[in-house]
Amino acid sequence: MSRDYPAEVLRYTAFSDDPDGGNPAGVVLDATGLADDDMQAIAADVGYSETAFLLPSADGGARGETGRTFDVRYFSPKAEVTFCGHATIATAVALAERVGPGELVFRTQVGAVPVTVTSAPDGRPQATLTSVEPHVEDAPAGVVQEARAALGWDTSELDAALPPRIAYAGARHLVLAAATRERLADLAYDFDRLEKLMRQEDLTTLQLVWRESADVFHVRDPFPVGGVVEDPATGAAAAAFGAYARQLGLVPDDAVLTLHQGADMGRPGVLTVELRAGDPRIRVSGTAARI
Repeated sequence: MSRDYPAEVLRYTAFSDDPDGGNPAGVVLDATGLADDDMQAIAADVGYSETAFLLPSADGGARGETGRTFDVRYFSPKAEVTFCGHATIATAVALAERVGPGELVFRTQVGAVPVTVTSAPDGRPQATLTSVEPHVEDAPAGVVQEARAALGWDTSELDAALPPRIAYAGARHLVLAAATRERLADLAYDFDRLEKLMRQEDLTTLQLVWRESADVFHVRDPFPVGGVVEDPATGAAAAAFGAYARQLGLVPDDAVLTLHQGADMGRPGVLTVELRAGDPRIRVSGTAARI
């Protein structure tokens, strides 16, 4: 890193095994002794949409797994965020490379997030996070109208079969569905206007989607509140979208969805979203690679 901080900062990309794909995250596996200002300064210096900071849990956590349960905090270049999916995946893989695959527990500001790290047959690491319990609410018409205005999207360019909602699985996201792949690909928005709206409504990103098939979606996530134009692969929004798809009855009780993100930015990644009957939580899986 370019500054002298009392912590090692690793750089991993999540939801891709190619360092040039997916979403980069900073990872600090031992944040002992770092003050809030240190963490914020490191995140700003790294410049990725989020950097995760781990601290060993003093009591071993709910599962009593001393050594595999951690307190975690996430910082964007501009502010702390309560939860970040891609940084969770990146951190879990980085940690598993040092302590071995298996079960981990990350204690976040929104609750405990179990993470399982396994090895695929080709040797690639695969991490799966299990979200906190999600919820979905109607999106006020005024919020949708202002978001469309900031994006430059006309009402006719929305997919009427996928109505706007605000979905939460650790962070709040406004879900808007484009009627065509071309509309999703053409993303040019008013940064300041959208940031103002998102701060007013406590939104972390907009989850912009286009449905390719019953279980395949393409997504993009403007992230002006984090100080970046767009997030290349967004695990928290993917979890929220899983809750959205369930609430609208778009998928069966047991379902696996594939979300493609980042291709329009030149950083393609793949997020796998799993829904299980009888369990309201959403599972989001992906690989990660060191940059």
